[in-house]
Amino acid sequence: MNQAAEPRMHRRWKTVAGGAALLLAAGAGFAVWQLRAPQVDALPVRYAPLVRTLQFSARVATLSRVDVGSTITGRVEAVRVTEGAPVRQGDVLVQLESDELRAALAQAQASAQQAQALLAGLRSSGRSAAEAAQAQAQAQLRAAQATLVRAQQLVVQGFYSAAQLDEARRAVDVAQAQARSATAQVQANADVGTEVVQAQAQLELARAGVTAAQARLAQTALRAPADARVLLRAVEQGQIVQPGKALLSLALAGPTQLVAQVDERFLEQLQVGQPASVVADAFADQRFAARVLSIAPAVDAQRGAIEVKFALLEQAPSYLREDMTLSVEVETARRARALVLPQAALRSQGAAGALTLGAQSAPDGQTGPTVAGSPAPDGQSGQGTILPAPAAQAQVLVAEQGRAQPRTITLGLRTLDAVEVLSGLTEGDTVLRADAALQPGARVRPRPVVWAPGGAAGAARAGAAGDAGAAMTNAMGR
Repeated sequence: MNQAAEPRMHRRWKTVAGGAALLLAAGAGFAVWQLRAPQVDALPVRYAPLVRTLQFSARVATLSRVDVGSTITGRVEAVRVTEGAPVRQGDVLVQLESDELRAALAQAQASAQQAQALLAGLRSSGRSAAEAAQAQAQAQLRAAQATLVRAQQLVVQGFYSAAQLDEARRAVDVAQAQARSATAQVQANADVGTEVVQAQAQLELARAGVTAAQARLAQTALRAPADARVLLRAVEQGQIVQPGKALLSLALAGPTQLVAQVDERFLEQLQVGQPASVVADAFADQRFAARVLSIAPAVDAQRGAIEVKFALLEQAPSYLREDMTLSVEVETARRARALVLPQAALRSQGAAGALTLGAQSAPDGQTGPTVAGSPAPDGQSGQGTILPAPAAQAQVLVAEQGRAQPRTITLGLRTLDAVEVLSGLTEGDTVLRADAALQPGARVRPRPVVWAPGGAAGAARAGAAGDAGAAMTNAMGR
């Protein structure tokens, strides 16, 4: 090899080696720089279905509830129903002792029969004489009419004079007047006689006594006013009952409704006809469907709540009981395909100007909607699973080239654990979970977190680190 070329080759190798060493040093420095950066959960932005719901407590209510009691004082002879038993309209529920009232009814009926017989006797005795006089007057009228006909014939033949014919006509007129008088007397004796009138009054009085006795006797049988179910029985055999005290409580048959008191903050999200899923704690595996039936026109000023009623879409489950407490989940909005982001990634709300670190937890450990620093109203029976109307914009931090870069986004539909992104992000962007210590521009080491909106199935899981998933679940308040 050329002696002059050897130094040049040696120098070239030294240059290459130096460059490689410099690159290794730079890479090592970058690695050290990266290792010194904090690890932060990285949440990918992606398209997914998004459903917003409200959850709150409701109670079972029938259309009508009535109390059954006695209108008279008496002793209970028999109670013929038990709590929970179905009854038909007119069924006897409670029977009171009725011996005295039955005897009183029999006495009233006997008095009515006696008055009826007296009236019939008076009418019969007065009518016989009047009817005889009427018959005699009618016979005399017929005789006078026959004489008149005979006289008319004799006048034509020349045997009777005109005067005799006039006399026969006057005899007919007199007989007609007597017949009319006799007929009137028969009618007078039947309806207007003093004794008869008194007897009629006595009969009406006796009949009224019968009606009153029957009404008092009917009051000893407490009957169902309509088809119903017995909710409460507060009477036993042998008990003395008095008017004004409820002995039985009935739920009248009809469609079962659910009634809920909902925080007025969520009024704008509720509409008549929205679907709902209902479940009882004791029967968690037996959900049934309902819909929003009505929304009260006025708000309860003391509780800050509005009454919402639900109608069942199918036959009520057999386990439902009056005033039972149920959990109702109403679907208030749905997106079949939305660009979604976890609530835990939001840092600030542009409209409110308040810092939001993930989702808030509802009071008393319940999952529900809250406003930062504002607890749910006291005495509210149920809490929702969504936040109030979202701000128009929010800020997130996006992982770009190893640093947390701020990005302002526009929000759409918002649920407890996720939000719809209308602008500011695209599918595949990596958004960092919000952290008070993480500032814009800070170095970060993204730690991928797998998440899905909605329920336990949507709980986040960070790689193989199970504790990160639990932390995300708690942060979302689920």
